[in-house]
Amino acid sequence: EKQRNSPFKLLGRASTVPTATMVATKKVKKTQENVNSRLALVVKSGKMSLGSKSSLKSLRSSKAKLIILASNCPPLLKSEVEYYAMLAHTGVHHYNGSNIELGTACGRLFRVSVLSVIDAGDSDILRTSEDQ
Repeated sequence: EKQRNSPFKLLGRASTVPTATMVATKKVKKTQENVNSRLALVVKSGKMSLGSKSSLKSLRSSKAKLIILASNCPPLLKSEVEYYAMLAHTGVHHYNGSNIELGTACGRLFRVSVLSVIDAGDSDILRTSEDQ
């Protein structure tokens, strides 16, 4: 039985923990890339509104089909948006990245904490968000 060079070999024991963590990280990156590509398609072919005020407005008028929240969205705003989404029977997706990364995924050069998808266009982002 061959022993691989492991960073834990110096400690006297070999472990598979880094491999499992790496696989989980790859899966998170894969799903984030998946959401990013679908979001780019919404930007090109669909309708969306960026920002908390316009997203809440689209929720109140029941136009929003999906809400995407950044991971570092303020807690008070997050709970308010989730409450309105619950009343409007709209799905909420918690984006794994920060508001800077969400803005970049939308093709904008500014930060976006809340995003509402009004029309998905050619994207299947609504179906994939239901699965998760």
